Amino acid sequence: MQPLYLVVGIGLLLAAFVDILWTTLWVDGGSGPLSGRLTTGVWYGLRTLTGDRNKALSLAGPLILTLTLAMWIGLIWVGWTFVFASYPLALVNTRTGGTADWAGRFYYVAYTMFTDGNGDYSPTYGGDVWEIASAFTTATGMAFVTLGVSYVLTVLGAVADKRSFASTVTGLGDRSEAFVRAGWNGENFDGLELTLESLSSDLSKLAEQHKSYPILHYYHSEQSEQASAVAVAILDESLTLFRYAVDDEHGPDPAIVESARSSARSYIDALDESFIEAQPAVPRSPDLDRLREDDIPTGSDQEFAEALAELTDRRRHLLGVVEADAWEWPPVEE
Repeated sequence: MQPLYLVVGIGLLLAAFVDILWTTLWVDGGSGPLSGRLTTGVWYGLRTLTGDRNKALSLAGPLILTLTLAMWIGLIWVGWTFVFASYPLALVNTRTGGTADWAGRFYYVAYTMFTDGNGDYSPTYGGDVWEIASAFTTATGMAFVTLGVSYVLTVLGAVADKRSFASTVTGLGDRSEAFVRAGWNGENFDGLELTLESLSSDLSKLAEQHKSYPILHYYHSEQSEQASAVAVAILDESLTLFRYAVDDEHGPDPAIVESARSSARSYIDALDESFIEAQPAVPRSPDLDRLREDDIPTGSDQEFAEALAELTDRRRHLLGVVEADAWEWPPVEE
């Protein structure tokens, strides 16, 4: 008996099980201890090596997801191999009658995890203990690999939602002033209210998805038009314009605006837990003159500047969201 091998094997299995369950089933838990470190390591490593090139960073999400799944499978595989290695006579070669070496144990665990076995090796010595261990090997392999694959599919669906939201926002404008002007019909913003309600709902869903699947933070879009970090900045600044710059009698329903602002706050909070830090700088302010060019009634620049001063912390966090995703505050300085 090799107690050290048994302890190592059980330790690896527990680490894998905890990390998988933490990441996939605990909605408020974020990434597991191991997958979280792997995720941040790969992301910051890619940013350092590539100099924030968008095409290279667009590979971060798929790479992290693949490595996470491989890590989970690998830990379970190696963990069971050590468990069987703890008793040298646990496995026997059915053709030669000899006991399994390390390669044989590794091979046995592999086909036991994913199939019912092919008979090259079988548990013999130790009675029912190693037969039960083999059954658990198959059960954990099937259960946790299936859980991991289901997680991958769920994340990919959330990535599609994330890019759809971004495309809707940026389709209306690449900066907050353009977004507001796009909704102006010459008299009010009645035609934009349904879109704001839809975006508010989508953003609330996206915030929950980011909280449940932190790997979404690292799915970087190659194009800014599909980057949710940029889109949220545009939307939130547009809502600020509606709330503090546009005259109340001409603006959208205040309840709709506040609901959307609440959704944006939830999104910022979801990313603030693990992905962003508030930036020391304050982002550029929207230009009210761009709204006045379309005869949109606005308050004074002084009143708007005072309102923005009260939103400094929120806007610094919003800038953190944009820069953490390797983008610049929309739009790039002209």
